[in-house]
Amino acid sequence: MRILLTNDDGLFAPGLAALHANLLSFGQVSVVAPEESQSASGHSLTIHEALLCSKRQVSRTLTGWAVGGRPADCVKLAIRELLDSPPELVVSGLNAGANVGINVIYSGTVAAAVEAAFFRIPALAFSLELAPGEDQSRINESFLRAARLAGELLAQALDVGLVKGAVLNINIPAGARPRGVRFVKQSTVGIDDHYQRHQDSQGRLSYTMSREFAFTGRAPDTDVWALAEGFVTVTPLHFDLTNQEQLQILSDNHWHISTQ
Repeated sequence: MRILLTNDDGLFAPGLAALHANLLSFGQVSVVAPEESQSASGHSLTIHEALLCSKRQVSRTLTGWAVGGRPADCVKLAIRELLDSPPELVVSGLNAGANVGINVIYSGTVAAAVEAAFFRIPALAFSLELAPGEDQSRINESFLRAARLAGELLAQALDVGLVKGAVLNINIPAGARPRGVRFVKQSTVGIDDHYQRHQDSQGRLSYTMSREFAFTGRAPDTDVWALAEGFVTVTPLHFDLTNQEQLQILSDNHWHISTQ
């Protein structure tokens, strides 16, 4: 199987290296990832600047393309230009931090998987919830553990069968032993976050978004709820943003415009 591995934390992120090691048993793995971290970049593309690309050796077993762009850029460029043949599967991650709830919309990790879906290629986005205050040595251990779980989950997903353009958003909880796996929908509750205000010597204001936030609720049977309960969450996504209920309401009415 031809696999494309990407992420939004950058080519040299420990989560990517850990996941790469566990993908090698599934087939030929090509790596195309942002040169630098692109967290919360969403589904943006670089269109006004050239994408600088270079082959970089990350470790003895890992060499990949470093792209001066976004995660979606990496997938599109890999498929269009960098790879000899299109991948049969795209894997994005392993992200440092969970991607659940409406954070899915901001996520570069998820955006890379959705970009694959545009090409009718099945994709999985893997993210690891990080425990507050976890030190670097423990984080590296968590990535290795989560990457092994990701390999187990991928094997089962392939056994079930992934249709063309399928996207699975998978989040692995912090801690050594998840309680199991839950297939859940994406939560749509709000986020309680804030900015830190600064003022320089010239009186100009600037605002930095705090890394601390909380969801305003935990609706049962959603990704936010299940992850908080210690379960691995699996949420199938698609990129059709049509509000079908609202479309039906609009279709039942007649709007008029002037044709003169």
